[in-house]
Amino acid sequence: MNILVARSPEEIETAYEKLSNSVVLGCDTETSSLSARNGRIFSIQFSDGDFNVLIPLSEGVSLGRLEEILLNPNITKVFHNAKFDLEFLRENGFQTENVFCTMIAEKLLTKGAGQSVSLAETLYRYFAVDLDKSQRAKFNKFWNGIWTDELVNYALSDVIYLPKLMIEQKLWLERLGLSEDFERLNSKNI
Repeated sequence: MNILVARSPEEIETAYEKLSNSVVLGCDTETSSLSARNGRIFSIQFSDGDFNVLIPLSEGVSLGRLEEILLNPNITKVFHNAKFDLEFLRENGFQTENVFCTMIAEKLLTKGAGQSVSLAETLYRYFAVDLDKSQRAKFNKFWNGIWTDELVNYALSDVIYLPKLMIEQKLWLERLGLSEDFERLNSKNI
């Protein structure tokens, strides 16, 4: 996994140069709570499936030019539970264009099957990937904001598969004649 924890303006610029020509990027945030109004956003992560970037906002790092990626309508930003992440991004002054929510897609694809649509369960069904979510508990209001290798790997494991997952889900949505339903639900919930 090609990882960059972008802390300096030069690293932010490097990340921007590598990601700005992407067509699809996995995106995620790490936060202190479930409430965008009362919680803090600790990081924003991006992945094209190969190059993975974490911006540690908890360390006072600015998003810099990477904010342009969120606004770029030519890049599809893939989130799992986009509504949650977008609420935190908006609360912190970031706007996002062209969003695909894999959780909405999975809810539509598994409707009536009684299956979980959590990211861990979804990735296991599609790719036999076993996500270790044990590090998540460290992100709370008492966390010191310092990114260890374990926390970085955890945060990036949530985004690395999202571009590939979107491709698979779009194929299934098309095969099942659900593409228009997805577009309607996706735009309504984001």
